[in-house]
Amino acid sequence: MDPKPALARTKTVLYARAAPRNMPLMTTSTAPPQIFDRPLLARRLARALKAQPATFLLERVVDDVASRLDAVLRPFPRVLDLATPTPLLAQTLATRPDRHITRAAPLPETAQPGIETLVCDAETLPFAPASFDLAVSALALHFVNDLPGTLIQIRRALAPDGLFLACIIGGQTLTELRAALAAAEEEIVGGASPRVAPFADIRDLGALLQRAGFALPVTDTDTITVRYANLFALMADLRAMGATNVLTQRLHRPTRRALFLRAAEIYTERYADADGRLRATFELIWLSGWAPHESQQKPLQPGSAKMRLADALGVKESKL
Repeated sequence: MDPKPALARTKTVLYARAAPRNMPLMTTSTAPPQIFDRPLLARRLARALKAQPATFLLERVVDDVASRLDAVLRPFPRVLDLATPTPLLAQTLATRPDRHITRAAPLPETAQPGIETLVCDAETLPFAPASFDLAVSALALHFVNDLPGTLIQIRRALAPDGLFLACIIGGQTLTELRAALAAAEEEIVGGASPRVAPFADIRDLGALLQRAGFALPVTDTDTITVRYANLFALMADLRAMGATNVLTQRLHRPTRRALFLRAAEIYTERYADADGRLRATFELIWLSGWAPHESQQKPLQPGSAKMRLADALGVKESKL
C-alpha cells in the first residue's frame, strides 16, 4: 500500500432551488432496487478494519466536517453520527462538551467507549421524530440502496431547525479505473461487467434533498486527485477502505489475472503523469439541509420586489 498520498482538490458549489409547494415527498412504498449487497459491504468493512484500514479520505472529510460546523454560529446539543465507518467523526465531534453524541454504527466492533452507540442499518433508522439537533454522516450514505427513504428518515429524526450535513462519494469517482477495467474486459472477454459503483450525480442529490423536505438545501463537491504507483496499489487502498465491488450485479466468479494485468497497462497508458504515477479521482459530494422551521429564510414571492433591478444597478432599462 502506498504511504498516505498527497491530495489535490477542485471545488464546485450548487444551491438547490426551492421545490414547488405542491411537489410530493418521495416515498418508499415500492421496494427500491437493490444496487448494493449491504451484507457483503459490512463483511468487507469488518475485514478492512481488522487489518490496516486506509483512512486518509475519511480523515480529510472529518476535518472538513469540523470546519463547516465551526462556521455555524449555534449550538447542537444532540448529535447523530450516522453510519460513518469508524468512530473518528464521533470522537472529533465529542471534543465539544456541549454536545451529546449518538453514533448509529454499521458494525458492533466499531463501538467506542464513552460514546453512545447503536448498531443499525442506515436504511432503517430507529429514532423517534425530533430526536436530534444535528445529523452528520461521513463516507457512508453512497452505499445506501434507498437514499430517498433514508433522507426522509433523517429529516424526520431532526428537531425543527435541525441541520443535516453529510459527505458521500460522487459519480465522478474512479472514472479512470472504470474506463481501464471496461476497456480491458472488452478486449479479453468481449464485453464489460459491473465493477465500479454508479454513484449519484450532484444535481440529483440536490433534488433528493428538496423532495425529502429539507429547507435551504445546498450541495457542493470536492474533487480529490490521489496518485498511485500502479493500479494494484489503488486496489489495495480500496480493499483497505472496505470499498471494493459490492454491486449485486457483479460477477460471482473469479476474475482472470490477465484482465487486471491488461487493465493496469491501459491505466498507465491513459492516466500516468510524467513521473509514471497514476491519477485516481475521488469526488466528494457534500449535502446539507435544515429541518423546516418558521424562523428560516423563505424565497420572495414573484412580483414582491420594491425596486427595479435597473434602478439598483443605476442603468437604463431597455425593451428587448
